[in-house]
Amino acid sequence: MAQNASFPISFEFFPTKTAEGAAKHVQVRQALYARQPEFCSVTYGAGGSTQSGTFAMVQAIQQEGVAAASHFSCIGATRQSVRSQLQQLKDMGVRRLVALRGDLPSGYGLGGEFQYASDLVAFIRAEFGDFFHIEVAAYPEVHPQARSPEADLRALAAKAQAGANSAITQYFFNADAYARFVDDAQRLGVGIPVVPGIMPILNATQLMRFSDATGAEIPRWIRLRLQAFGDDTASIRAFGLDVVTRLCEQLRSLGAPGLHFYTMNQSTATLALCDRLGL
Repeated sequence: MAQNASFPISFEFFPTKTAEGAAKHVQVRQALYARQPEFCSVTYGAGGSTQSGTFAMVQAIQQEGVAAASHFSCIGATRQSVRSQLQQLKDMGVRRLVALRGDLPSGYGLGGEFQYASDLVAFIRAEFGDFFHIEVAAYPEVHPQARSPEADLRALAAKAQAGANSAITQYFFNADAYARFVDDAQRLGVGIPVVPGIMPILNATQLMRFSDATGAEIPRWIRLRLQAFGDDTASIRAFGLDVVTRLCEQLRSLGAPGLHFYTMNQSTATLALCDRLGL
């Protein structure tokens, strides 16, 4: 369904682990750049465990002429370490951050000088003013560690109040959950754009594992259809393309301000979605 080609989209990558993977990923990025993303973000491992890989990929994207957003987590960090890492990103010309609390590496006690993502956002604003455009995370189906849906919404409100510019959601497959979440957030006074995170369906087993870990719900009818396909990858991908295209169309009709694609470091499924959506 062809629609306005100027609709804002962005892509997420994760750091590659090998030189071969890095070389292969250049081709993936180039294929996706043709869709003129607003920016490309690069994830950060637990406790900043992939920081050097994250910064290297961010730098490569910037050098390729595309705006890059570095994920940046604060759990276990000190103000001094965060200040120097942010200065490093600023010196690289990075203007966007995805500010997160982050997950603790296993066996790591709760430490550091930041407890919540809102603390990190406030610190970035205090230290760097308006230099960075700050994205934060949002959870239409509730963060798995939130005490309640209301507490989760208050956490988003705190991040917005601390100076976040916009939010990107965890992926989901239920457009109603997104619509309700945005309405509830606006009632709490959250005025920042909330961009849906979109997960292409590539591999049923991987998707179910991710979803169990992140609290993203796979509707029962989708789960059963994926299980019925067994190892038939072509059918899984064709079905997934239909499901996710329909979801994106619903989100656009609901007034979503953009779409953020979790590419899984591949281009084929995301490009197919963009083609279907006329992006």
